[in-house]
Amino acid sequence: MNPNDPFIKIKPYLTTHSLFPENQEAPIHFLENSETPTGLTYRRNHFPFPALSTKSYYLTITGSVKNPISIPYNQIITMPSRTVTSVLECSGNKRAHFEPKVFGEQWNDGAISQGTWKGVPLFYLLQIAGIQDSAREVVFEGNDSGVKKGQHVHFARSLPLKKAMEHDCIVAWEHNHKPISSKHGFPFRLIVPGWYGMASVKWLKTIRVVDHPFTGPFQTDDYVYYPHKNNNEEAVPVTVSHVNSIIQQPRDRQILQSGQHEIKGLAWTGEGVVTFVEVSLDDSETWKPATLHGQPLQYQWIMWSYSFLFEKNREYSIKVRAYDSNGHFQPEIAFWNWKGYGYNAVSQIKIKIE
Repeated sequence: MNPNDPFIKIKPYLTTHSLFPENQEAPIHFLENSETPTGLTYRRNHFPFPALSTKSYYLTITGSVKNPISIPYNQIITMPSRTVTSVLECSGNKRAHFEPKVFGEQWNDGAISQGTWKGVPLFYLLQIAGIQDSAREVVFEGNDSGVKKGQHVHFARSLPLKKAMEHDCIVAWEHNHKPISSKHGFPFRLIVPGWYGMASVKWLKTIRVVDHPFTGPFQTDDYVYYPHKNNNEEAVPVTVSHVNSIIQQPRDRQILQSGQHEIKGLAWTGEGVVTFVEVSLDDSETWKPATLHGQPLQYQWIMWSYSFLFEKNREYSIKVRAYDSNGHFQPEIAFWNWKGYGYNAVSQIKIKIE
């Protein structure tokens, strides 16, 4: 890192959207490494933080299994482990950019972080319990709870059995080489790389295998794309993260001196890898390839940059779009849905040159 970089002398902080429950986004201008520090990792909660201890803490596996079990914390952390470095992005990230506006936490670009998670592969635990032939989904219930639509509920989500058996789905106990913090899911957090963050259930206490579709409120009410408010026929569940990007420098509406400046940021996708990033400085009339820094890796963001000689006394509209190995790219206009999930339109800012 350049010792003359002014950002070294600036201490970044999370941006608070609400405190009860706590919802805070990461400072995107400081995200550059493969591991976002725990203190800068975004926080998305529906309920207050549960107060938990590893003493007498058990993870229960029940439902359509041959051997229902409760496994103590100290035993799980000795099981075969897998380490996964992955982007975690809230499905409501960039919700503030939707037009027309939608209700919900008005996340800008920072409901995203990247970290290294260590834990036991989920399929290993399910094999110990013995999945019955009738199994269809796996439900994950956290210790966080509260009132939703007049009923007291725990945060719970399900995965299709096929997805749950993928080797990169883990029950993690470490984040960035330390025990998971109390605000990010301690002592256990499910990690589902490539899917939006709601799938990575925090404070995990119960895994329940079921022979029917799970219909909990965070499965069939929240985290569903509703194109029309009063018509559920076209509704589809939120799952895989869309290909996306952010512009970290310059900042939106920044005033700069004429000369050479570097445009830089991050790009990521849910399935596959980012293969290409391009930049436009003339409102999408022409696009130029950006430089990717490093080898694109599955589940991880990649840094990109583009250098340009800016002329004085001009305003520039800078746009960026990323492509992935599955042929997906950022559209000019995001798919509007009335709960505001999955925003991934072309990233754009405006700057003024003096």
